[in-house]
Amino acid sequence: MNVKNSSQNTVKKYEELTFTDDFMFCKVMQNNPDLCKHLIELIIGKKITMITYPDTQKAIEITADGKGIRMDVYVEGDEGTIYDIEMQTSMLSNLNKRARYYQGMIDLNTIERGADYKELRKTYIIFLCKFDPFGQARIKYTFMQTCQVDYRIKLGDDAYIIYINPFGMKENPTEDMIALMSYLRGEMIKRNSFIEDLDAAVKRAREKEDWKVEYMALSLKFQDAMEEGRAEGRAEGRAEMQQNIVIKLLSANQFSDKEICSIVDISEEKLEEYKKCIWTQRKKNSIHDAARRKISGLLQYVLCINILLCL
Repeated sequence: MNVKNSSQNTVKKYEELTFTDDFMFCKVMQNNPDLCKHLIELIIGKKITMITYPDTQKAIEITADGKGIRMDVYVEGDEGTIYDIEMQTSMLSNLNKRARYYQGMIDLNTIERGADYKELRKTYIIFLCKFDPFGQARIKYTFMQTCQVDYRIKLGDDAYIIYINPFGMKENPTEDMIALMSYLRGEMIKRNSFIEDLDAAVKRAREKEDWKVEYMALSLKFQDAMEEGRAEGRAEGRAEMQQNIVIKLLSANQFSDKEICSIVDISEEKLEEYKKCIWTQRKKNSIHDAARRKISGLLQYVLCINILLCL
């Protein structure tokens, strides 16, 4: 679960969380199956009998290097259909590749080694966006494999990727969809039972002390990680600055090693480390320069030969 404010590297107070904040979204969807089921039905446009939660926030780690994914809301429905619902508050350039990666990981996770491909299950990967991901003003973008020569031919692999755009205008949405779009934009439409129930669930979640404690613990971890990152950044900045000063002092040929160490406030071991880096870089530059001169001389020689042959 992400605890970061979507607009900046800060952490919201627990009481300020809304449905579109990742932590709140996960808690509401994972603990209110009727609301989660209705949301899925609203998005895919058809009724489903039931949903189950194999895990709260599904983690799939099946690659050799441990590179996996953690899904916001992962549920299973009729005939084993899988629904992965993700809250997406910021526009990412690789969002579509992320959807593709999720699809592949879900398939690998659900089919056993040596099993028949027909056992692959129908999947819906759903992104609830707070922006228009394709800039075409559509409420819902649904993707499935089709033939590029004849669009009437569908691949039929039962894999669907859906993006919801709360700023869409081109379709004729239902009242519940209109209310959901407004809610995703941060607006509240009264007299819509689904959104009123959804908002009530958010308010109940804000009163959960154990969830608040969990959120605060995650917030502290996030802040610690941010501070560690800032410290590393500052350390890298200092190291780069120190090395530049050392280069200038060595180039001046006016200071001893001890004087340089005193001026830059580094140890003699660190100075030797910087020297090695500097000499290595200068050697590379010297080799490159020599190579360039050799190539330039060779080109001039070839040019002279061509001129003589033309005489």
